[in-house]
Amino acid sequence: MATLTVWKFPTPNGADQAEATLEQLQKEELITVHDAAVVSWPEGKKRPKTRQLNSLVGVGALSGSFWGLLFGLIFFVPFLGLAVGAAMGALSGSMADVGIDDEFIDEVRKKVTPGTSALFVMTSDAVGDKVRARFKDTDMELINTNLSSEDEQKLRDAFADD
Repeated sequence: MATLTVWKFPTPNGADQAEATLEQLQKEELITVHDAAVVSWPEGKKRPKTRQLNSLVGVGALSGSFWGLLFGLIFFVPFLGLAVGAAMGALSGSMADVGIDDEFIDEVRKKVTPGTSALFVMTSDAVGDKVRARFKDTDMELINTNLSSEDEQKLRDAFADD
């Protein structure tokens, strides 16, 4: 079973700094990273910058369209107006079909705001106490949703690169 985790940082560059720690944890086989992306939202900007972390993932990574859809639902729907918002509402229903529900999207939307950053990671096989120990001195907040094996497979089927 995979876990989609959002690690929210109180600075625009906190997620970038956490990337190196996550990479080291993966090298030590203390976590398996299936896919990852960073959101950085500098103060005063209308919308965040996003990037997929291709260096951390390999075969079987989700396509950029998954991250684009997820980030669109979280960060851009509030700015697009009612007509586009209604269409995106239908898409959010499809995300709920793969275990990413409106509650998760709303929580991330409320917490990842200008002046913050977030590391979005789909992982499995984490050695929880070792991972927590590496981040114990890091100012961050965990927001996560667990995906069942079935939900993870649906997500891969829908968004995997061909």
